[in-house]
Amino acid sequence: MAATEKNGISVLAWGLLLLLGLLWGGSFFFARIAVMSVPPITLVFLRLSIAAVALHLYLRGRGGFYGLLKARWRSFLLLGLINNALPHSLLFFSQTQLGAGLASILNATTPVWTILIAHALTTDEKMTGAKLTGVALGIAGAAILIAPGMSIDSDLPLWALVLPVLAAISYGFAAIFGRTFRSVPAPAIAAGQLTASSLIMLPVSIVVDQPWTLSMPPLPAILAVLGLALFATAFAYILYFRIIELAGATNVSLVTLLVPASAILLGTVFLGEKLGVAEFGGLALIALGLLVLDGRLKAVLFRNAT
Repeated sequence: MAATEKNGISVLAWGLLLLLGLLWGGSFFFARIAVMSVPPITLVFLRLSIAAVALHLYLRGRGGFYGLLKARWRSFLLLGLINNALPHSLLFFSQTQLGAGLASILNATTPVWTILIAHALTTDEKMTGAKLTGVALGIAGAAILIAPGMSIDSDLPLWALVLPVLAAISYGFAAIFGRTFRSVPAPAIAAGQLTASSLIMLPVSIVVDQPWTLSMPPLPAILAVLGLALFATAFAYILYFRIIELAGATNVSLVTLLVPASAILLGTVFLGEKLGVAEFGGLALIALGLLVLDGRLKAVLFRNAT
């Protein structure tokens, strides 16, 4: 265990956390490039299947992984559906219209919906005053971002703004269902769900897109697909589990605040995207809501007051 700072996070863990934020922010950047040349459904399949193969090579059957995959295939199918196949499809369809930054901000509401779903479906994660405040701030931020899409004069269709939020809700259900995998090694969960979701998306891609009829995408799109699968998915998962070992699951949740910043930076520098006052206002409310939900803001304020 690396030496830690007073907040319980080592310098190494902070560095890895920043890298993970860059990678997961990069997933919106890569997706925005790839989805311009590759249909969303096929792009989801390519992302999941390439990442699954990479993680299988990483695990190489260690820890009885294949026996575990066989024994719990139904659970992996459900997790793969609600944590990979469905939300990725929603996000990629939305990114045919939205830039990387805006899509990432809307999807950053995931912890907000997770809290609401946990309150409804669990007995040990009920709503508190602080959680209610954080949820209200997060929903208000999302509403600010979606509201312009309700105008007939909007450049962005409403459905494109709503899909990342639906993806966030799907991730929320996955977070709660993922509690049933507590006894399973984290890398095996990642490889298992990616394997299952790849199998889900294969027939969907064949029926919807008929990939053999598609033309070869340009080199930037091919590189974006590889970046999405290998760096923003397979390597990011490995990094995620390493950070959990170093700093714990609570601290790794800080990445939620880093992803939009990373996606906005990449979109602005490389894709020429620009966000307006309303977008930054919505981001500020969502970020504040996440800080309230995380509990660190209250702890810092209370420490300073004393």
